[in-house]
Amino acid sequence: MIEPEIIVEKIREALPDAEVDVEDLTGTKDHYKARVVASQFEGESRVTRHRMIYEALSEEMKGPIHALTLEVYTPDEWEQ
Repeated sequence: MIEPEIIVEKIREALPDAEVDVEDLTGTKDHYKARVVASQFEGESRVTRHRMIYEALSEEMKGPIHALTLEVYTPDEWEQ
């Protein structure tokens, strides 16, 4: 199990200006949905954006996080 605050912290370490919202989908603290809005996503494909998040959570994805659904946006995309 992993607390959502730790996921937010790890993502913000990798993407310092990111707005991050994490939701526990099952109440078991191992299936999460994360919405990340970051300027670092500018010009990057959705696959690359996901890789950036998975890299930030590489250790957590080996165990405490069983499933992670991602929504990734640039600030402009999020405003629309």
